[in-house]
Amino acid sequence: MIGRFLEISVCTHDIQESLEFYQRLGFAQAEAGDVWSHRYTVITDGRLFLGLHEYEFASPSLTYVRPELAAHLDALRVHDVKFEFEKTGDDQFNEAGFLDPDGQMVTLLEARTFSPLSPNAEGESQCGHFSEYTIPSRNIEAAIAFWEPLGFVTTHRQDKPFPTATLTSEPINLGFSQASEFKAPALTFVEPDMEVRLAKLEYEKFDVSRKIPGQKASTKNGLLRSPEGLGLLLMTGEY
Repeated sequence: MIGRFLEISVCTHDIQESLEFYQRLGFAQAEAGDVWSHRYTVITDGRLFLGLHEYEFASPSLTYVRPELAAHLDALRVHDVKFEFEKTGDDQFNEAGFLDPDGQMVTLLEARTFSPLSPNAEGESQCGHFSEYTIPSRNIEAAIAFWEPLGFVTTHRQDKPFPTATLTSEPINLGFSQASEFKAPALTFVEPDMEVRLAKLEYEKFDVSRKIPGQKASTKNGLLRSPEGLGLLLMTGEY
């Protein structure tokens, strides 16, 4: 319905600092095109694609590619999608954006902005398996009602200790959490040996916090903050 997933787009004020942070974690740099006038690069672990933009916008954004974008916008309006911006025309790179019920920006682009043949990192990053993009939600039911008509399927639903849900549409999972302490979107990684990985990250001088929103402090879970402020939740568990 909304196209093919491209990247999680993030605003950074220092693209070199952000790039070096993710490369230290084992992410590889993809081959980006020259569509944007601002500085732009993409990093990947082969599963997650994160677009770093040295440009001010509603960040982070879930970014999709939809060819013939202008002709497709009316079909989305039928599903009560209200666009925050529309830039369409023969003389510009077409893009449009809307917000979900929790204020998550979704951006639709006319075409890709980096090569689909981007090299993968050698194995996984030090963060482990990218599990989901996790969004703080005011109302889980409203989130499900909004995203399912757009092509997502609910694969997990839980009410205690606080409401959560996981929705999937290949190749990305969206997690929704009503934990009152969870205030901003995060990248969530899961590994059975995460406790060992966290110790290694601390040894390599990464600033690992043990304070996880909605959870008690534990040596088994951790939180990193990227230079642009994006949270990386590092959780012990199976996938």
